[in-house]
Amino acid sequence: MNSNKPIYIHACGIHCALGLSRSVIHHSLQSGDAPGMQVTTDSLNSGGQTVVGRAVEPLPEIPARFSHQNTYNNRLALSALNDIKPEIEHAIARYGRERVAVIVGTSTFGMADGEAAMTAFLENGAFPDDYHYHQQEPDNTAEFIADYFDILGPVYTLSTACTSSARALISAKRLLESGLVDAVLAGGADSLCQLTLNGFHGLDALSSERCNPFSQNRNGINIGEGAAFLLLSREPRIHEGEPNTPHIALLGTGDSSDAHHISAPHPDGLGAERAMRRALADAGLSPAQIGYINAHGTATQLNDAMESLAIVRVFGSQVLVSSTKPLTGHTLGAAGAVEAAICWHVLHHQLPLPTQVNDGEIGDIPISLVSPGMALRQPAIMSNSFAFGGNNVSLIFGVL
Repeated sequence: MNSNKPIYIHACGIHCALGLSRSVIHHSLQSGDAPGMQVTTDSLNSGGQTVVGRAVEPLPEIPARFSHQNTYNNRLALSALNDIKPEIEHAIARYGRERVAVIVGTSTFGMADGEAAMTAFLENGAFPDDYHYHQQEPDNTAEFIADYFDILGPVYTLSTACTSSARALISAKRLLESGLVDAVLAGGADSLCQLTLNGFHGLDALSSERCNPFSQNRNGINIGEGAAFLLLSREPRIHEGEPNTPHIALLGTGDSSDAHHISAPHPDGLGAERAMRRALADAGLSPAQIGYINAHGTATQLNDAMESLAIVRVFGSQVLVSSTKPLTGHTLGAAGAVEAAICWHVLHHQLPLPTQVNDGEIGDIPISLVSPGMALRQPAIMSNSFAFGGNNVSLIFGVL
């Protein structure tokens, strides 16, 4: 291990197509079937079919005093946060409101509310009374979370496309290591909207069926929505009543920016490889000490090919790999946090690894995909997130 101290994860809340309750989430991860993965025929301007990942459980209401922040995205975020509200409040009481930070990664933020408001304007000649443009500003969710919990430490938003919330976790680690704060609530929230769905459709990147990562027949992504937040600090336990469970930690982070193309990854995965190697170096781990990789695995031709090549160069072909996007959809800016939460569940609850959902036609991709019931071989997991512009992040989580 390196000389850097690990950053401990004290609580994790998530709401996405996997479900909201832990029992449903765990069943989804093991069965390969998630309640929120649904066919839609009314979301694309072309009238075509695609599959989306929805958060299907009811969302909480925003209290009246935050009516100016009442957006779908904020309600989605609150649904994930409610699961860890006691831990958040305890961290605030322990460290003080000024010593807790909020960092949110997002890419669609309140766009869905803006679309609904514009539809109302076109139909009625006026925006709804409860709509204001600041509801679709990128920083609205981070500010709402800080206001809701009365957090007075640093509050900011990162929007780097599909690495947004993965970068929020990198920033959380850096804030804690610097000593500027004692706890960070970090994660992401993104909701489905017409702009994103039709944008990816315009790139010919959407699949009309459930996505098929790492198959030779893969033909595109599914878009999803979701929210996930992790509470992090430098201390292994933050209160005496905390259950005597394994310490789950963010062990290392790595990032890179290859700027190969505005939307396509480098075909050889050079930036992805650098991010993975930097995460290993930051954690002080060798490739052999990683037991599982939660791949970015979008099921596009370019991503899966380059990611497979990069994984093999760093790890060889023995490390177990799967993509959980057939169970969540690609949750865009929230994907890094959503998949970090999946890693946390696997480690914290000692679950079998998430099975790779695909058609079994692997072709010439030289990686070892997870089969049903496989267990974690080493107590460390890498999670990859790659974004437009060659923006790459790898995170390593482990049991201590």
